[in-house]
Amino acid sequence: MIIKCRKPVVSLISLLSIGSIHATEVNTALAIKQKPNIIIFVWDGLRPDSVTQSTTPNLYRLAHKGVWFNDNHSSYPTFTMMNGSSFATGDFAGKTGFFGNTLWQPDTKGTNASGSLIDFNQPVFTEDYKILKDLNQDEPLVEVKTLFASAHKNGITTTAVGKSGPAFFQDYKEKGVVFDENHIYPEAFANQLKNQNYPLPVNTIYRYQGFKLHKGNGNPTAYGIVSTLADGVTTNPDKGLLSPYNKDNTYLMDSYLTQVIPYAHPRLSVVWLRNPDTTEHNYGVGSKAYYNALANQDMLLGKLIKTLKQNRTWNNTDIIIVSDHGHSNVSGDLSEFPLHDINNTTNNIGQIDQRNGYSVSGDFRPADLLTRADFHAYDGEGCQYDPVLTGITADGKTVYPTKYDTTGAICGKAVKIDDPNGHRQASLGQKYTTPAYFVPKKLPKDGIVVAANGGSTYFYVPSHSQKLIQKLVRFLQSRQEFGAIFVDPRYGAIPGTLPLSLVKLENDHKRNPDIIAGSNFNATAKIKGYDGIEYNSSGSDRGMHGAFSPIDVHNTLIAFGPSFKKHFTDTLPSGNVDVAPTVAYILGISLPNTDGRVLLESLKEGKKIHDYQLSLRQYHPQKPAKNLIMQSAIDPDGKAVIKGISNYTIALFTKQLIQNGKTYVYFDQAKALRY
Repeated sequence: MIIKCRKPVVSLISLLSIGSIHATEVNTALAIKQKPNIIIFVWDGLRPDSVTQSTTPNLYRLAHKGVWFNDNHSSYPTFTMMNGSSFATGDFAGKTGFFGNTLWQPDTKGTNASGSLIDFNQPVFTEDYKILKDLNQDEPLVEVKTLFASAHKNGITTTAVGKSGPAFFQDYKEKGVVFDENHIYPEAFANQLKNQNYPLPVNTIYRYQGFKLHKGNGNPTAYGIVSTLADGVTTNPDKGLLSPYNKDNTYLMDSYLTQVIPYAHPRLSVVWLRNPDTTEHNYGVGSKAYYNALANQDMLLGKLIKTLKQNRTWNNTDIIIVSDHGHSNVSGDLSEFPLHDINNTTNNIGQIDQRNGYSVSGDFRPADLLTRADFHAYDGEGCQYDPVLTGITADGKTVYPTKYDTTGAICGKAVKIDDPNGHRQASLGQKYTTPAYFVPKKLPKDGIVVAANGGSTYFYVPSHSQKLIQKLVRFLQSRQEFGAIFVDPRYGAIPGTLPLSLVKLENDHKRNPDIIAGSNFNATAKIKGYDGIEYNSSGSDRGMHGAFSPIDVHNTLIAFGPSFKKHFTDTLPSGNVDVAPTVAYILGISLPNTDGRVLLESLKEGKKIHDYQLSLRQYHPQKPAKNLIMQSAIDPDGKAVIKGISNYTIALFTKQLIQNGKTYVYFDQAKALRY
């Protein structure tokens, strides 16, 4: 055994005031005379504490009139596409074999939604319908049956609308209607809208040969401008008052209500909109634009409700509102990297302000850290210029000073920029804080490919060298930026790590990375009044998710409609993997052997339940990693050592729920412990 499990704490759910149900009663849900329409409305990145009467009144009312799931769980790693896969299948990544957002699948060939050739030898970002189609060419995108496929087999009409990538994922085999940020399917529907002079996503022209837009089409899914500081890359949440994505999201919801519904008459819909998530990435949780994003989303929910009532389908529609994950602010340790205000006179970072300030840290680049430590690591990205969020220490030191590529040898292209000494123009070269780390065509024998995903990072080791894996693990354990580390079981029990299989991330066909390392987090540290900070491995962001933090893991789930109880708070653990099995159950279609369960306790026909058993469990590696030299995030070269700490282990917290003799697992958090 490589895992030690503490004695479980078992409590009968009768203590949670939930009653009983027998097998004959469970089956009565299948006998509903008129099965409802179902709309799954995904608010990307919605934290449960964002649902308030003042900020989201429509959603707040729906939550209190229907079912509020008080302990819902995102699938780890808590990325959009990972959870898009869970919504589509009811399974975790170990079973589906899909590991987006950013993954490495070098044998793939193809283009993206805008027709550009993609070099799949580099890790690729999968929030793009065409890239998903490319990945589905040589092997199935997922290795299990999907909810939409089961619906189509049973003659149920479907539509997927919204954010390109996760919305399309629901119907990647294209058997229903798709209307996302990049294209419309089927072609007949796209032509019908074009002939009506309805504005279409501009990348629709790359989907169909010879397809042309009408002259006044415009770009309805274009994003707004993101406000930045004087450096041109660090976002300015003091000046970013509005969400840049309101126009895009409003267009998509209006298109669903006025065009898609009349055309497709869907029984099952997924509407996936990118707010508040992308606004949180830009400006952070608690920013003014964050509140604006929530208000716009709530307005769109109001439009949806109004339209359903006008169409007289409100009383026969189940609405499930869910987020793919929570969201944290990006920051390093606040004692080492204090918050600052913004000097809007100079459009630069201002004075230290630990109460009301903004983060000036948290971004890091694993490929760069590994290269400095003499690994051969590549992340598929060019030079990055991130002068603020890579860290400003308490004494004003910049962790990653700005450098200049004067010849193009480092970044690939020399450009003229403003001279910091005040001259008008100088051929100083391209600004960067870290150089390019493209994956070479011929990878060294000890090469490591890094897929930087923000709140967690994937490490692919093509040689599968046990010695290299062990060396890499010890390095990750020694760096302050990394949290819990999970390793493919093929490498055995490495001290201080847990196996991918324990968190349902080991795939039978080894489509999983060799190592998944969460970013370090502090779930109680506050920025702008909101709990939760974490390190970010994927670029310049003020907000991030993907970590094994309870802030990222615990997301929002609300259900309202004829199938669900009224004024009910579900205190049982639930998860995004439960959505598809529950929807399949309501529709009376088959989706067998899923990792998720049917949320019977929330259904009218399910009555009450008393035969659940709940176990709270905590897991640790059998042995900690010892004699490490702990390296502080204030120095990427590892020269700043954290004294008095040399050991590393993990605490993984789970809930296990027994329903009808089967055990379902929910992952609460996994924290790295250094001592």
